[in-house]
Amino acid sequence: MATDPATVGPVTSPDLPRCEFAFPGPLRDLLVAAVLSGAKTSTTGLLQDYELDGEPLPEVGDRAVVVDSADRPVAVIEVTGVRVARLGDVDLDHARDEGEGYASVAAWRAGHEQFWHGPDYRGWLGDPEFTVDDDTPAVLERFRVVERL
Repeated sequence: MATDPATVGPVTSPDLPRCEFAFPGPLRDLLVAAVLSGAKTSTTGLLQDYELDGEPLPEVGDRAVVVDSADRPVAVIEVTGVRVARLGDVDLDHARDEGEGYASVAAWRAGHEQFWHGPDYRGWLGDPEFTVDDDTPAVLERFRVVERL
């Protein structure tokens, strides 16, 4: 996803990578709406996802096109911060900035565990028993919307 903004050309360049929040369906629709409203300015992925997909970690300045559940481009976002941390070290600011209404880290963690322990994620992973714990490495990303499409 590393792109040099100086060489991207128009923000809506077709060469920008796609950004998919969750799997298509109600959760993605909720997350995309939160991105578009400005409520969602952070997101969390597991480090293993990048490794399994063979993708580099995002870098500050990277841009991507957010797609909705119907695979329509809805916005271009730009990464403003990235750090790898243990799930047990996620802070309240990051949890709140995910835009899903979390008032505590515990609520954030429960919501994310529901996703990571759910059938869609476990099915994608190919591991029906997969679980996370405090030591699971996560990629904590911050971003801003640079264009609504």
